[in-house]
Amino acid sequence: MSDGAAQISEPAVTDTARPRSGRLTFTRLFQQFGTAAIFVLLLVLASTQSDAFLSERNIMNVLRQMSGIGVMAIGMLFVILTRGIDLSVGSIAALGAVSSALLIQEYPLPLALAMSLGIGAACGAISGVFIAFMRLPAFVITLAMMTAARGLALILSNGQPIMPGSKGAPLQAFGTGFTLGFPNPALLMFVLFAVAFVVLNFSRFGRLVKAIGSNEEAVRLSGISVPRYVLSVYVISGILSAIAGILVTARSGVGSASVGVAAELDVIAAVVIGGASLMGGRGGVINTFIGVMILGVIGNIMNLAGVPGYHQQVYLGVIIVAAVVMQHGSQVFRR
Repeated sequence: MSDGAAQISEPAVTDTARPRSGRLTFTRLFQQFGTAAIFVLLLVLASTQSDAFLSERNIMNVLRQMSGIGVMAIGMLFVILTRGIDLSVGSIAALGAVSSALLIQEYPLPLALAMSLGIGAACGAISGVFIAFMRLPAFVITLAMMTAARGLALILSNGQPIMPGSKGAPLQAFGTGFTLGFPNPALLMFVLFAVAFVVLNFSRFGRLVKAIGSNEEAVRLSGISVPRYVLSVYVISGILSAIAGILVTARSGVGSASVGVAAELDVIAAVVIGGASLMGGRGGVINTFIGVMILGVIGNIMNLAGVPGYHQQVYLGVIIVAAVVMQHGSQVFRR
């Protein structure tokens, strides 16, 4: 029987591999470099539309504005790699912003920030337990967490902006300051992307996260505790979302429950534009960073061009779809 199986399977490989080898090579190349090509094309188009685009002040402004989305996108990448989704990132960011502003008033700054990160981790852990151990749909669970976290942020703040007071001055100085010529929030984003790159590409944890998204059953049969790793990525997402909220408080000097409204859409869009597959197992840190920058450039150039806010949403949606089609279209048409 094994000989018969070999005779059946062998022609299938040779018949399909030869005519498609060129297309497969192109597909792999575009998956690897397509996001960067889209980004370069956008930079060229943006520079032709406005002389102010390539100014140092404008570039630093884009980096500062996208730092929160970028930090959340790291956590979303880890979640999506396991074939999950996290719709609660924006609401957890709001909870992080409000809790940090409140806790800074009562506790030393390092402790207050650590407690805020702990709240974000707890939100991620709650979602992760239901998803990983109870096998409930990530969409439903994180949607519930999105509502609950936003509601908790509104309750804690009583629907009003929270001022950290004088104890929050060092945090605000960090949020508005520069180091080595870069905005501090952007530098923190760079550091977190670098850490994520090392973890995802050079650690056992990162390899298993990708493997779970590619073939969860094979990982389980090899003796790995899949639920523990799935839980971990939601905890990571919760912590990074809280960091994003703290960065908003640091930049604005105010903790508000309105932080991160609809941010989950931008975060998911950035990760998908970066080439990550919502089916899990495929995605990279560098491309995710480029996806974040693509969103930032699109929004910035429309602001410089004076495009009205409501129109921007329509154009942004069209551009996101176009970018995703360019990134994944070769696979779709190949089918």
